[in-house]
Amino acid sequence: MKKIYLGIVAAAMLFTGCSTDWLDVENPTGEGLEEYYTTEVRLNEALNAAYDPIHWPDWGLGQYNALNIDAEIQGDDFWVGGSGPDDMANWHKIFNYQADDNNTLQSLWTVNYSGVKRCNDMLRYSEWVDMDAKTKACMVAQARLMRVYYYNMLWHYWGNIPFYLENLTASNGYTSKQYTADEVYKELVVELENIIKEGALPLRWDDKNCGRASQAMAYMLFAEMVMYQNDKERYAQALGYMKELISSNDYDLVADYGTIFKEEGEWSKESIWEINYEDANNNRGWGSPLATGGTILPTLIAPNSWPGGDGFNAGQDGWGFMPVRLETYNMFAEGDVRRAATCWDVRGVSYTERYQDTHIWLEKYRPYSEHNQDAGFDNNLNYDNNLRVYRYAEVLLNAAELALATGQTAGAEGWLNAVHHRAGLTDNVSLTLENIKEERHLEFVGEGKRYWDLVRWGDAASVLKPDAYGYRTNSWTPSKKYLPIHINELDSDPNLVQNNY
Repeated sequence: MKKIYLGIVAAAMLFTGCSTDWLDVENPTGEGLEEYYTTEVRLNEALNAAYDPIHWPDWGLGQYNALNIDAEIQGDDFWVGGSGPDDMANWHKIFNYQADDNNTLQSLWTVNYSGVKRCNDMLRYSEWVDMDAKTKACMVAQARLMRVYYYNMLWHYWGNIPFYLENLTASNGYTSKQYTADEVYKELVVELENIIKEGALPLRWDDKNCGRASQAMAYMLFAEMVMYQNDKERYAQALGYMKELISSNDYDLVADYGTIFKEEGEWSKESIWEINYEDANNNRGWGSPLATGGTILPTLIAPNSWPGGDGFNAGQDGWGFMPVRLETYNMFAEGDVRRAATCWDVRGVSYTERYQDTHIWLEKYRPYSEHNQDAGFDNNLNYDNNLRVYRYAEVLLNAAELALATGQTAGAEGWLNAVHHRAGLTDNVSLTLENIKEERHLEFVGEGKRYWDLVRWGDAASVLKPDAYGYRTNSWTPSKKYLPIHINELDSDPNLVQNNY
């Protein structure tokens, strides 16, 4: 399926917690903003710019923050890996629940506030444009939904964050009130409800626009936030949105689980929302990490000094992050096709072993040489693997869990078993929370879901404990739910209150 790369070539600049110059918008043509943003074409430029930061986390602003790695290292399916504990030391400290104000996900904070800022810009500019009302409403809804997406990530990782819907200015010292996590949630969930109610977005975009925020994406974001907050008053509402997706003709499970993460599986009927990456015609390089192009994720999670074979040529780079735990491989039942589609098992192959190496890697985003062959330069930074954020299997499992919680269980066992049977397992499983938990675990390994599930279910403290290998020596506690805010942010705004850590 054709994929559209939403975004513009980013300026080669670094954003730091102590600098606010990047918040000041100047039009490079010299025209005033009010004179420039007066047409649909130019408003669309601002909208595309608001999408652009979704591509930055894997590498940009001085740090690797591939979204699935950031989440998975806090769970129980992977090790951190790399060359040793000092290689991406912040990941190793986060993995061991030792994050501090110098070892946290600093660039992810900046990336998401960059997204918030660009969404706010677009919404401000939209007031100056005279255009078709329906088209404009759709564009505005996309910017509002993407703003919720960026804030949702900040809320998940830091909880108690500065929150604003109009960009900061010199008059307020480029600072904003810090909301509590519960206050942030209340703002975002109401905004989501309003976006959904207005109905300006299509349930699914056509092939030429895949990658844009849709009504289905809004439904998934709503369910994710409501379930993470354990907001039981909204469970029935979230279930209604899942049922709408189930009854639509726009989405369904693909028959072969193994194809989901292949290039031909991008934007399949199972895909609700993906972040697009493209190796051809890339501008992204080590000197321009925020430019359009591919992703470095496959390089991060590949074995080092690969001898060649299995679709990955000899001499291509792999840095050995996020090796799969042997226990993760072993948890799949015989006959579960998800094992081979999740675990790239290269035990018996000789290469340069790295720290915590198990010789089992994440198949879902592993490198294939054909996936970066069109990059032209800095190929290991430019794989074309799209990041799958929401897919239809999660709709079914969300619906089953919400149905069980609300007592509206008609059809719910069938939703659970549809996912179970697609994995090649012929037995039927009953509708219990434990079975739903197990199915989610098996279904989404490596997709950045597991850790958040453990936290919202109240299972993190009992599951995330020291391991038998001496890698994780600390236990998760409720004080670890939110990461510490980086010292640069605290220095730039003395009113910020640090999270407990």
